[in-house]
Amino acid sequence: MRRLITRAVATVGAVALLSLGTACSNEREGSTSADSASDSGFAQDSLIGVALPSKTSENWVLAGNLFTDGLKEAGFKADVQYAGASTTVADQQAQISAMVTKGAKVIVIGATDASQLSTQVAQAKEAGATVIAYDRLITNTKDVDYYIAFDNFKVGQLQGQALIDGMKAKDKKGPWTIELFSGSPDDNNSKVFFDGAMDVLQPLIDKGDIVVGSGQTDIKQTATQGWKAENAQQRMDALLNSTYSGKKTLDGVLSPNDTLARAILTSVKGAGKELPVVTGQDSEVESVKSIMAGEQYSTINKDTRKLVTGTIDMVKALQKGDKPEINDTKSYDNGVKVVPSYLLEPIIVTKENAAEAYANDDKLAPLTK
Repeated sequence: MRRLITRAVATVGAVALLSLGTACSNEREGSTSADSASDSGFAQDSLIGVALPSKTSENWVLAGNLFTDGLKEAGFKADVQYAGASTTVADQQAQISAMVTKGAKVIVIGATDASQLSTQVAQAKEAGATVIAYDRLITNTKDVDYYIAFDNFKVGQLQGQALIDGMKAKDKKGPWTIELFSGSPDDNNSKVFFDGAMDVLQPLIDKGDIVVGSGQTDIKQTATQGWKAENAQQRMDALLNSTYSGKKTLDGVLSPNDTLARAILTSVKGAGKELPVVTGQDSEVESVKSIMAGEQYSTINKDTRKLVTGTIDMVKALQKGDKPEINDTKSYDNGVKVVPSYLLEPIIVTKENAAEAYANDDKLAPLTK
């Protein structure tokens, strides 16, 4: 079972198109219904709350716009809120409580701090609302009903493998010297990404084929508070000064997302060093440009459009009094319960497959030509 601390790899079939209907709901092995989902449904023009974190990446901005338009198009009243940049946890707690007070039938939460929302989701449950954890699992509470996300453990595995593949392409022999970066410790996904990557990298570290130059392998050492680019750049500056001040070569850097990847590359450029293989995630415009220019090595395509569409389909099913489709009942344990989940398939993107990966993306496709 994938847990918050350790996870076993589960295979999730590729999801090209997501339709969260109910035709298979009685056939799925281990299907778990959410206690707060009303069998009788609710009015189609009901209020649906969406609580998102601060606008730290392009995908969160896009998600908010898609939720606003998509929910209204489906006939719902949409209340889409972003947490502020400074006191994000308190902001989101207040926003969720307000949504409960307003009578929201479903509250979709992209958690700012996965472990500090138990009081608010309990309020939602008591009021009869259904809580859907979006992208980030809400932890330490029995009151989250569903989880929808890309398979984040696999994201980490893909990043780890991309790092290896990129270094092999530059130097087939090895051994390779790398550094490890992880995301913000208040984001549950950070550990999931890191554990997935280390699932691939650790065997080679144990064999000596990969060496972490600084020796910093614990997630507490590799964390990047707030997912802030300046924090990643400062740490990379310090690593370059302490460990790579001479002729020692840095072959690769595990970066959990694109924003941090670009900050890491900025640091290396500033030090006048040869660019290492650097991974990423989120398919941000500037990182896709960097990949096509031969700088950042890889990113992960997690199509926000599919994730939002899938979430809205969940809401539609609940409105009709049906149970949303789930495809995983074993993998995501939030510390209190295994949360019924729908997992989408992430795609690794390098310069070689970028044109194919973004062929249907009007914003990114032109960058790959």
